[in-house]
Amino acid sequence: MGDVKGVIATMKYTSKHEHKHQDTKKIIDRMSRAIGHMESIKRMVQDGRDCSEILIQLSAVRSAINNVGKIILQDHINNCVVDAVETGDKKVLEDLNSAIDKFLK
Repeated sequence: MGDVKGVIATMKYTSKHEHKHQDTKKIIDRMSRAIGHMESIKRMVQDGRDCSEILIQLSAVRSAINNVGKIILQDHINNCVVDAVETGDKKVLEDLNSAIDKFLK
């Protein structure tokens, strides 16, 4: 998770454009559910629950986070990348490639 925080912090401070994201509420709601789910998994570990059950739940959280990433990527392409192509801003495309590489690791 430390890498994700670093990527977010880097994006936050290096981004030069701002816009209203289309799916902010949907993203926040999904992230809140994933965080709640992670808290449940933490309790499962503390309670000594079966490792197989924990792994299944971790898989569900990973899937939820990947789906949030997909929503953010779609929003970025539909807004930021389209604007960048129209204005000839190649830095946005370079940043997108870098973010995708880090997200998929």
